[in-house]
Amino acid sequence: MTSTEPAPRVVVADDQELVRTGFRLILTARGIDVVGEAADGAEAVAAARGLRPDVVLMDIRMPAMDGLEAARRVLAQVPDCRVIMLTTFDLDHYVYAALAAGASGFLLKDVTPEHLASAVRLVKTGDALLAPSITRRLVERFAGGEHQIRAGDGHGQRNGAGGEHRRSTSASADGPGTPAVHRDLAALTQREREVLTLMGRGLSNSELAQTLTLSEATVKTHVARIFSKLALRDRAQAVVLAYETGLVSPGDSAGTPPCRPSSPAVAGPTRAQRRDRRPFTP
Repeated sequence: MTSTEPAPRVVVADDQELVRTGFRLILTARGIDVVGEAADGAEAVAAARGLRPDVVLMDIRMPAMDGLEAARRVLAQVPDCRVIMLTTFDLDHYVYAALAAGASGFLLKDVTPEHLASAVRLVKTGDALLAPSITRRLVERFAGGEHQIRAGDGHGQRNGAGGEHRRSTSASADGPGTPAVHRDLAALTQREREVLTLMGRGLSNSELAQTLTLSEATVKTHVARIFSKLALRDRAQAVVLAYETGLVSPGDSAGTPPCRPSSPAVAGPTRAQRRDRRPFTP
């Protein structure tokens, strides 16, 4: 971070005081301002609305209001804020819903101090924390109606004595509990649809440039226009959108360009027609 860039302003939301204290000490020691703390989702929303931080570190499972619903409200009420979800388990099934709602990524709670500080600075600039390929793997695993998560269900429904978390299936695809990111793709040009499709398959800008035989600068222009037209925050949400709109399906090859509509084949002249067109020689 250069001396001209203001330090990121952060709110830490976690129901465990020890976690909040540890994160605050780590971030403060690395020049990042922790401007507020919250012990549940409702406090997190209030803190974000009142303090207008650059980033909220949001635990997924909290009392009163879970982190998933809190993230939705924060992003709706403070559009310039970025949210990083905190989770205990890699690829927690709530993370997909958080990405669809607009979160910029997720961190495991055992993250190293250096990675934590770097992540906050990264998302403050508007970048997504997840690499596209990781986001693709996450979406493939949890996309689809059978994996929809209810808002307000951040602790999950327990199924039997084993304590397994059971995913909610009663929320409809467009119900209030589903973080849909559906957009009208009609606003995109054919090239932009190709770029979005390949982003959904996990390709980076350099890989997009190579696949589409474009310069990387041109690819960045296409990506920026896609984000603007579809009101997307980052590549993580673009990947989710590509799956939810059917541009990409689980199992699609990452390196295969999307098919363009083919033009009707035009048949050439037959041998008899070519013979008939030959000039007559007496």
